[in-house]
Amino acid sequence: MFDIGWTELLLIGIVALIVVGPKDLPAMFRTLGRFTAKARNMAREFQRAMDDAADQAGVKDTVNDLKDITNPRKLGLDRLNEAADRFEKWDPKLPKAGETKAGETKAGEATAQMTEERAAQAEKIRKAMAEKGAANRAADAPASDGTPSPTPDKTSDA
Repeated sequence: MFDIGWTELLLIGIVALIVVGPKDLPAMFRTLGRFTAKARNMAREFQRAMDDAADQAGVKDTVNDLKDITNPRKLGLDRLNEAADRFEKWDPKLPKAGETKAGETKAGEATAQMTEERAAQAEKIRKAMAEKGAANRAADAPASDGTPSPTPDKTSDA
């Protein structure tokens, strides 16, 4: 309470022995003991009276209500924590619980169909470009009999 250690008590005892004297020292300590016991009893009674007054005023009920309000289970924070844990463990690359092995759902099927359509369009464009390139190469290539193919004359008679 007062943070008095054994060395301080020893010093106080030696000073009391010198000041009061060895004859009156036991009576003084007895009186001091009675005084401290009475002070402790008064402090205990005061604390009890304050607790009773708080109980009558409803402070304990308020304290219990505040503890209940801040209880995570009462607030549903346990569900929020579970959802946060599931979100942290979530991997978008893995299929959901209701999906097939290939990961096909209605949205997955639509995406796959769009991808197939785009691949078909890209293949058509490649074929058209390849045919056009082949036609251009055939036009630029010499004839098989060794004569050069006729090319338009770029000079004009003006």
